[in-house]
Order: sequence, then structure tokens, then C-alpha cells
Amino acid sequence: QVQLVESGGGLVQAGGSLRLSCAASGNIFDIADMGWYRQAPGKQRELVASITRGEFTHYADSMKGRFTISRDNAKNTVYLQMNSLKPEDTAVYYCAADSVYTTRRYWGQGTQVIVSS
Repeated sequence: QVQLVESGGGLVQAGGSLRLSCAASGNIFDIADMGWYRQAPGKQRELVASITRGEFTHYADSMKGRFTISRDNAKNTVYLQMNSLKPEDTAVYYCAADSVYTTRRYWGQGTQVIVSS
């Protein structure tokens, strides 16, 4: 089992920045790719960004240039630096980790981000 705990969400004005963190614990050797997803009210959960163990990154088009995902394998932590935030970035942000050995995806409990206009 892998446990993921997010932190760093909150309320910020448009144009501001936030840095989300996701700390993994438990069977950390079962973690391959990690990523951030978000879900706004009334909308489906969507990919924000992902990062492999080798630190190759992928971003959703609307986040490119504004968000940066990074990973510290020694600390079993993945980060999401969010700059130039917009009201439409308001959502619950979830950390995810894919299992090395199975098709399972582990999820954190989510952290709320609210961007005011």
C-alpha cells in the first residue's frame, strides 16, 4: 500500500502562486510515475501534469508555461508549482502515483485551491 498526503492548497488572488506538495509513504518501492490531477465542481477529473521516476514531465496544454511539476525521489515527494493562477484553476487538486507492479493508481485525499478574481 502507498499513502499520499497533499498539502499547500488555499486561497489566492488571480495572478498569484501556490506550491503543492505530495508526500508518499508506505510501500514507496511500488511507485512509478506520479502526477497531479484536478477536479472542479461539476467537471470531470483531469490531468494537470505527470512526472516519471526519471523526471520526464508531461503537462496538459492549458497548464504549460504556468505550472511546473518536480519530484524529489529521496524525499518521496512530488511538487506542483503553480504560477499566474486564474479563477478557472479553482479545483480540488489530487496527487496520484502509479504502481510499478500492477495497474493500480494510488490517490491522495485532495487539497482545495481557490483562485479569486
